[in-house]
Amino acid sequence: MTIHTPQRPSWDCFACEQNWPCAPAREHLKADQDLVQLAIYMWNQLEQAVHDLPPTPAAEMFDRFLKWTR
Repeated sequence: MTIHTPQRPSWDCFACEQNWPCAPAREHLKADQDLVQLAIYMWNQLEQAVHDLPPTPAAEMFDRFLKWTR
């Protein structure tokens, strides 16, 4: 099994090199946690990514890290 985890500071996936969370990571994360836990976890990831990534519009960061958790 390939584990889709983020590489820091790029926040690309170790396994597929797409922006993390990639589609496989999203599926795995949704299967592993309830929606509240997932949203909290992804908010924490977003906070870390903001420090690592170049300035990015807030809407893009929201879509990447949180919008899909609904």
